[in-house]
Amino acid sequence: MYEFIQHLINGLAVGTIYALVALGYTMVYGVLKLINFAHGDVMMVGVYVGYAVAFLLGREAMGGLGAALLVFAVSMAACALLGFVIERFAYRPLRDKSRLTALITAIGISFALSYGFQLDFKVTVGGAEVTVLPGAAARRFPELIRPQEWLVLGDNDVIIWNWQVISFGIALALLAGLQVLVYRTRFGKAMRAVSHDHKVAALLGIPVDTVIAVTFMLGSALAAGAGILYAIKDKTIQPLMGVMVGLKAFVAAVIGGIGNLPGAVVGGLLLGLCEEFIVGYTASSWRDAVAFGFLIVVLLFRPEGLFGRVQAEKV
Repeated sequence: MYEFIQHLINGLAVGTIYALVALGYTMVYGVLKLINFAHGDVMMVGVYVGYAVAFLLGREAMGGLGAALLVFAVSMAACALLGFVIERFAYRPLRDKSRLTALITAIGISFALSYGFQLDFKVTVGGAEVTVLPGAAARRFPELIRPQEWLVLGDNDVIIWNWQVISFGIALALLAGLQVLVYRTRFGKAMRAVSHDHKVAALLGIPVDTVIAVTFMLGSALAAGAGILYAIKDKTIQPLMGVMVGLKAFVAAVIGGIGNLPGAVVGGLLLGLCEEFIVGYTASSWRDAVAFGFLIVVLLFRPEGLFGRVQAEKV
């Protein structure tokens, strides 16, 4: 019983990270009907920005609340800016083109980020050598949040760590904030109008370009926050880390019903739980197969996702 509870807790902790990344996927798709396959690599960029900020702060500052908040804030702000740049110069010129064109562009941006960060590029500033691009080698992420046992059940049979509670709390808070933003604010009403038909929304005076750009920025910032949590859990970072996490987050978004915010969170949690129980009771080599097998099953029996709706389309 204790083993089951431990796997349940671990699965929820991992699932919240998938859920945060999936929220970015589902927001962009809901507004623009675009699958942004560069989203996982944006997460990776956020992790490296957080790594750089933590490195500049120094090991002595690690473990404090102020340092952790600063790393999260700078990382999320940098990725929000990156999301704006990607939308403005890569996706906006293709908005009226075929969806296949935008999809290929997204894959190209993904490759550019993941392989571009494998370059080892340094410059000399004021006599000191500064690393601009980190190279392909894996690096150890600083101990931003020192692991602490918040709750122990049984004879050390079940351990709940502080980062697990923090991760779950952040995911719930962000979901609540997004729900309020989308359904209780003027900007959220504009987002839903653009999602329905961006051409008609523009005729009604809604600043479509601004709404879409802000949506990209919000999704990218969420990915950065999720990336920092993932790095705290996994402790090792490398330039290709965003590829698999991004694909699994996309799976989570589809499982929940892409375009549906609560569905993205539920999909992420379900995926995290499935992975953890498979690893715990079978073999870790099955972890990735389960994620995509889960997607196939959902698409076979409920193509619109668990929370999606079938919409009739006039032809």
